Amino acid sequence: MRKLLNTLFITQSDVYLSLDGDNIVLLKEQEKLARLPLHNLESIVSFGYTGASPALMGYCAKRNISIVFMTMNGSFLARVIGESKGNVVLRKRQYQLSEDEDQSAIIARNFIVGKIFNHKWMIERMTRDYPLRIDVAAFKEVSAQLSNVMQEVRACRDLESLRGWEGQAAYSYNKVFDQMILQQKEVFFFHSRSRRPPLDKVNAMLSFAYTLLANDMAAALESVGLDAYVGFLHRDRPGRASLALDVMEELRGIYADRFVVSMVNKKTIKEEDFLRKENGAVIMTDDGRKKFLSAWQTKKQEKMTHPYLGEKITWGLVPYAQSLLLARYLRGDLDEYPPFLWK
Repeated sequence: MRKLLNTLFITQSDVYLSLDGDNIVLLKEQEKLARLPLHNLESIVSFGYTGASPALMGYCAKRNISIVFMTMNGSFLARVIGESKGNVVLRKRQYQLSEDEDQSAIIARNFIVGKIFNHKWMIERMTRDYPLRIDVAAFKEVSAQLSNVMQEVRACRDLESLRGWEGQAAYSYNKVFDQMILQQKEVFFFHSRSRRPPLDKVNAMLSFAYTLLANDMAAALESVGLDAYVGFLHRDRPGRASLALDVMEELRGIYADRFVVSMVNKKTIKEEDFLRKENGAVIMTDDGRKKFLSAWQTKKQEKMTHPYLGEKITWGLVPYAQSLLLARYLRGDLDEYPPFLWK
C-alpha cells in the first residue's frame, strides 16, 4: 500500500514555483514567500497558474511528484507527471477492454452500483439521525427508488442504458439533497446541479471537491500502472481523465458530497467565504479555499475500515485501494471489480 504523503496547495494567485536544491521556492514579484523541502511531498497543486521553472518540473517528474495547475475557481488546467512506469501488460488489457463496449459496460456497472449504494446509505442515515428535521417519507421513497434502479444496473450490459439508469438515480438523489443541509439554510441551498459555471455556493463547493477527488484518483490510478485517461463508462476525450472519473463515481456522494454538507452544517464555511462574479458564477474567496483545503486534508487523514479489504486505512488512501482492486481485476486476480460500498 502506498504511503499517503502530503500535498502542497498554493492558493495565492501570481505565485511562481522554482527549485532550489531539494526545495520548492514560492516567489511573488521576486519576493520569497516560502521555501519547503520536496522529499516529503506527493503532489503540488497550484491555483491561479503563473508559472513553474523547468528545473522544478524536471525534478518532480523524476521523483514521481505530480504538479497540478488549476484556475482560481478550481477548474483543472493541466497535470505534469513523469515517465509512465506502468505495467505494459496491464495497460494493454485496459485498452483492449475499453475498446469493447460490452466488456466496458460490465466493468462500469459496478462503479454505478457503488455510487447508488452509497447514495442510498446516505439517505437512510439521514432518516435515522434526523427524523424530526427532514421529510422522512420523501427520503424513504427515494431510497426505494434507488434500490430498484440498483437492481436494473446490476443486470445491465449496455453503456447507453447504464448511463440512463445512472441519470435516473442521480435525479432521485438530488431531489432530497437540499434537505441534508441543516444549517445556514438562508444562504446555502441546492436546487439542481450547475457546473460551468456553478451558480450557487453549494455547487461551487461540489465542483471544487470533485476536482480535488478527480486529481487524487488520477494520481492513484497512475501509481498502480493504469492509464487514468482511458475509461470504461466515460469514453475517450482529449485531456479528460476518463478512468479517474469512472472510479470516483462511487466516491462522489460518500466522500465529496458528505464533505461539502459537513462543511456547511458544522459552519466551517460561511457566506462571506464566497463571491459572485458578473456572469453569475459563484466562486470561493482565497480564505474560503484555504478553509476548504485545510478541512479536505484533515478528512484525508481520518481512519476507517475498508469495507472490502477489512483493513484500517485513511480516507485519503481509498482512491489507491480502489485503484489496486481494479488493477487486480484487470489482471485476472479477481472475478469482479469490488466497488466501495460504505455503511
